[in-house]
Amino acid sequence: MLVQEIIRAKREGLALDEAQINHFVRGLVDGSWSEGQVAALGMAVFLRGMGRDEAVALTRAMMNSGRVLAWPDMPGPVLDKHSSGGVGDKISLMLAPLVAACGGYVPMIAGRGLGHTGGTVDKLEAIPGYTTAPDFADFDKLVRTLGVAIIGQTADLAPADRRFYATRDVTATVESVPLITASILSKKLAAGLQGLAMDVKCGNGAFAATREFGEELARSIVDVATGAGLRTRALITDMNQVLGREVGNALEVRGAIEYLTGSKPRESRTHALTLALGAEMLVLGGLAPDTQAATVKLQAALDSGAAAERFAKMVTALGGPADLLEKPDAYLASAPVVRAVPALRAGRLSAMKTRDVGLVIVELGGGRRLPGDALDMRVGLSEVRQLGDVVAAGEPLAMVHAADEAAAERAIAQVQAAMTVEDASGAWSSSPLVLAELG
Repeated sequence: MLVQEIIRAKREGLALDEAQINHFVRGLVDGSWSEGQVAALGMAVFLRGMGRDEAVALTRAMMNSGRVLAWPDMPGPVLDKHSSGGVGDKISLMLAPLVAACGGYVPMIAGRGLGHTGGTVDKLEAIPGYTTAPDFADFDKLVRTLGVAIIGQTADLAPADRRFYATRDVTATVESVPLITASILSKKLAAGLQGLAMDVKCGNGAFAATREFGEELARSIVDVATGAGLRTRALITDMNQVLGREVGNALEVRGAIEYLTGSKPRESRTHALTLALGAEMLVLGGLAPDTQAATVKLQAALDSGAAAERFAKMVTALGGPADLLEKPDAYLASAPVVRAVPALRAGRLSAMKTRDVGLVIVELGGGRRLPGDALDMRVGLSEVRQLGDVVAAGEPLAMVHAADEAAAERAIAQVQAAMTVEDASGAWSSSPLVLAELG
């Protein structure tokens, strides 16, 4: 089978068959396809698209390109959640132990930050001693005994996706719905899941800037997952503002601990989304008859402390401190400079350039400019105001946590430029958090 003929077929808009797709995926792993050839096929798919059957075949082939996990004799459903990426999105840290406390088993293999969005693995590495790359035997044992373990992707899990994504990233072909779909689902299928809840974010802080693109991506993920044998539900959620009060690695871990323990009032949008995604997972796993009953069950696991207990045991089992929940300030690094971002005028916070807020964290050192960059876990934003809040002139819009005064000053100006405060005399109507549900 000639590589150039496979590229030519897709260039001409023809559907690739399973043999051609398998040839491509083998070439990604064994190197028989050159970088130029991989890039050419990626561009052809970007321009010509893929049908559902093609996307299912690509997903399955990439799933089978490396280790595929199995969970025989598991006493409950194996479930997971995936987010398309947002600013301040720490939901996985709370949701995985919460679902485990309700009877699910959550082998969450998470990612690192990408561009202006933070990564779950980076957040967990703000916890001293926490290992995101345990031996698979230990991972298996933890999931079976605790019901939850959150780790990073390993080199032998869907290796074809790793190479293909790296090429797409430097050839402007990332924004392809079938390729995004195959990339996400190949890793989730390789984790041996029985149910998946997708959080597809759309808005000015999301990968999908428009609701139309978000709906197209969500529909593709649900359809392809179903075709590959994985029950999936997708929520399309708003990302036109920071999710929660904190952005930054150690700060978001603090926020997650406060949420799980209830030591501070739970921010309403974060709480609503955690319960919404958790409810979908419980229903998918047969742990609740409907989302209403699932929500009651989730709230009870929070109120009883069961979810916080699961998180604490997971942290300890993966090398973190046993008393992290009791003494988070003793372990989570704090920035030496903390400065308020004063509102330049009185009024209502009416709009936020959320992507720009995410880039502030990168500028502070909490995100990567290059793949190998080390992160400053201390930096970020806290006490971020939400859209609709009314502020007085000089009142803080957020608190900047920075490594030095100069970085703090730059961040203050950037946050002020990213937030629009207008006259508060008119009526205010907040946008819904969950825009649509599919599956």
